[in-house]
Amino acid sequence: MTYAIIGSGAIGTALARQFARKGIAVSITNSRGPASIAPLADELGPTIIPSSLSVALDADVVILAVPFAAVAETVKGAADWQGRIVVDATNAINFTDFSPADLGGRLSTDIVAEAVPGAKVVKAFNTLPAAVLAAKPDVDGGRRTIFVSSDDEQASKTVENLVEQLGFAPIALGKLSEGGRLQQFGGPLMVHSLIKQG
Repeated sequence: MTYAIIGSGAIGTALARQFARKGIAVSITNSRGPASIAPLADELGPTIIPSSLSVALDADVVILAVPFAAVAETVKGAADWQGRIVVDATNAINFTDFSPADLGGRLSTDIVAEAVPGAKVVKAFNTLPAAVLAAKPDVDGGRRTIFVSSDDEQASKTVENLVEQLGFAPIALGKLSEGGRLQQFGGPLMVHSLIKQG
């Protein structure tokens, strides 16, 4: 299983830290090219692999950590999404007042899914602030939780397993129309940092 993080901003960097902490190889890319990621790779170690966008887009599991508005332009270079997993870690935000973007009642992840036809889309890693997501997931004898939603049960299980490997505790919320709605920006699960004991 190969992994890639598209985006090296706050969320992408936070996730890279978790991959590095567990020694899991991940390609990471951004719009500025691999050279701009080299300092982060030097800091975090050899499992963080600066990559071109085209290489990162070919991973088995692609985590989108770019601004929501940039998703369609970012992923258009992928040749074929069929059967691969795309993790939507984006949030549809109106940055003028930090309110939920007006999507006409549509789910943000449904719009992401349209940009990656054939992919198995999973919503995850979007509800925690970057500083919390970057911190060690072991807290007070428990593990910080990550919410996971998908219309594809096997894809959800794959991402839940990744969440476990990274040291978090997954909470599966079912389909995107249910759990995904709770997770998206403005939903009731945003910025909730829950700890699973035991």
